Amino acid sequence: MNIENSQEELARLSQVAEDVLQRARSLGASQAEVGLNIDAGLNVNVRLGEVETVEHTRDRGVAVTVYLGQHKGTASTADIRPDSIRTTVEQAIAIARYTEADPCAGLADPARMAVAAKDFDQWHPWALSADAAIALGLRCEQAGRDVDARINNSDGASVSSNASLSVYANSHGFVGSGRDTRHSISVALLAEDDQGMQRDYWYSTALSAADLEAAEAIGQRAAARTLARLSPQKIQTTTAPILFAPELARGLIGSLISAVSGGALYRRASFLLDSLGTQVLPAGVSIHENPWLNKGFASSWFDAEGVATAPNTLVADGVLQRYVLGSYSARKLGLSSTGNAGGVHNLLVQAKDTQTFDQLLAQMGRGLLVTELMGQGLNLVTGDYSRGAAGFWVEGGKIAYPVDEITIAGNLRHMLTGIVGVGSDVDLRSHILCGSLLIEQMTIAGASAPAAVLEA
Repeated sequence: MNIENSQEELARLSQVAEDVLQRARSLGASQAEVGLNIDAGLNVNVRLGEVETVEHTRDRGVAVTVYLGQHKGTASTADIRPDSIRTTVEQAIAIARYTEADPCAGLADPARMAVAAKDFDQWHPWALSADAAIALGLRCEQAGRDVDARINNSDGASVSSNASLSVYANSHGFVGSGRDTRHSISVALLAEDDQGMQRDYWYSTALSAADLEAAEAIGQRAAARTLARLSPQKIQTTTAPILFAPELARGLIGSLISAVSGGALYRRASFLLDSLGTQVLPAGVSIHENPWLNKGFASSWFDAEGVATAPNTLVADGVLQRYVLGSYSARKLGLSSTGNAGGVHNLLVQAKDTQTFDQLLAQMGRGLLVTELMGQGLNLVTGDYSRGAAGFWVEGGKIAYPVDEITIAGNLRHMLTGIVGVGSDVDLRSHILCGSLLIEQMTIAGASAPAAVLEA
């Protein structure tokens, strides 16, 4: 990818998209759509002061979907030369001829196509050489290792810079393009005392390198987090409030989104079936979607089907206002697309009364602060939730000591409605912008936990 000529590259991809659609029409497609992308990046890994890997990446992709009436065929290629694209379109046509007719298949409603292109300041190329990236990684790791003699090992530091160009077009006449960058610095450190070894990490990611935390600050924060976990204590199985750190709290919101998304709903594989207009969060807590957020990680003026996006509310005062739908799932449910083909855009979790992290600890009084989760223990059909966890036991509103080798369990429906505190400490490293979340009560399985407790 020629970063300096990115607009010219997008124009070229747009022309390729037009050629694909014309080819599909000439072969008998009643409708067609195509997505093209070019990604380029640099990824460097260092460990213990030595370079481990330096990787330059350059990927291309073309995905073509055609419809012969209600018969759908899809084919893809990583080669955008004319001969390869011609073959890919022919393969998609051939596949469509052998698929079952689906009455919900087809492009989005042409009246919903986006017409006004918008820019959200997502393009910030970083002229980062491999040598400069290595130097950043080494500084980050060394800054962490220098904090304390107990930090005696490292899983390494990584520095990456990536740029992406994309075009989506369909036979309604829609052609939309976008370009974005993503940069990151991360490090994971290990510390040891007479009670064993612990590991933790920190990272910074942003669309612009200017918005990254300093490499040394990332290393020092990773070191502080690692040292804080030394000498963990065991706790007995109990029920208590749980405070999810911001980087984990957004995962709970992500699970809520999965449960109200079209695919899970029309398959009847969600614990939030028929939940429209019902309470899914406490009163006073809302979730707003803003696809037009400046420098947002998931900002876009159109969704994956070309449908126009717009700021809107997903949850208002705890009540679910709408589902998360693309055109296909909307048709399956007898509803309309919400402009979310391809997923949600930037989500902001807000509360009428937010609190600082220290205020949430004080409100909790006695309970568990969770800073790490392990496993994928959510049953989306029932909402049953059980995850391995580590963090800190809290007494008198203050962190008392680290704990690990525990399991937290509950039901996500009850956990979400049981939120009693929302933090002002919003983690900006994601498209889900959420502070810490305090859950009123969950089961904590610690030392010698009976199996019945985990199943409760």
